[in-house]
Order: sequence, then structure tokens, then C-alpha cells
Amino acid sequence: MADYRITADDPLRPEIAALLDLHLAEMHRWSPACKVHAMPAERLREADVTFFSAWDGDTLAAVGALKELGPARGELKSMRAAPEYRGKGAGQAILLHLIAEARRRGYTWLGLETGRPEPFQPAAALYRKHGFSECADFGDYLGDEFSVCMSRSL
Repeated sequence: MADYRITADDPLRPEIAALLDLHLAEMHRWSPACKVHAMPAERLREADVTFFSAWDGDTLAAVGALKELGPARGELKSMRAAPEYRGKGAGQAILLHLIAEARRRGYTWLGLETGRPEPFQPAAALYRKHGFSECADFGDYLGDEFSVCMSRSL
């Protein structure tokens, strides 16, 4: 596995915005329009979200964000590895960084939403590998049969 440099970053940087555009396009291809919960780049710059990027030298490998839901709760958002870094540990590196950041903040609960269909299964497997399991719906995902909510205690 490569040694990725992870940093807080601006989702509007051109190479990052391009990866987020790809992410949104895929979410719209794989999901009904009303079930796409991915945040646009502008939303990822708001005060309740901290956005991170993972780099392999000068090449963007993955992105992810941590949204604060309350003083002890956070949510993973916009997790995405660049296509050429899928299966190379970039997604795992950003996930582990986000979990560590949540612990540093004193969160005791970390949640996420992903889709149920096949294209989302590699992400769900990564989350399960790192201690996430299905949980009750939370936030805007209430009663959404297309989504699966996952969480873990910290």
C-alpha cells in the first residue's frame, strides 16, 4: 500500500473538483435522482464539514469529509478514491484518517450512508472491515429503502 499524504483541503481545487464531479455523476448513474445524498463541492466548504484529500506524490488519490452532527457525533461524506487508485489502499487511508480525526474531536459515534445496490458494495465492504455495521436510519435518510446507514462507536 502506498504511503499517502493526507491534508485538509479545498474541494474547489481543480483536480479535487474533477474527482467530486465524477463522484456525483456516478451517484446519479447508480441511484434514483431523489436518492443521491452526495454533497456538491460548495457544500463541502461549509463550517460543519472538514474536507480532506489523500495524495500520492503530486497525484490526487482519494477524498473524504467529516460532517459534524453534534458535539459527539460525526458523519462520513464524499468518500471517493480516484479510479486509478481503487483497490490500492487510498480509500482505506482516507477512511482511517477520518476515523482518527473523529476520535481526536472526541466523537463517540460515527455514521455514514451508502447505497444498497451492487455498485456500492465495495465501499460497504471497506466500512465493515473497519468496524462499521448497519444501524437505524439517521438524519435525512429516514425511511429511505435505497440507502443503508452504517455506524460505529469510537
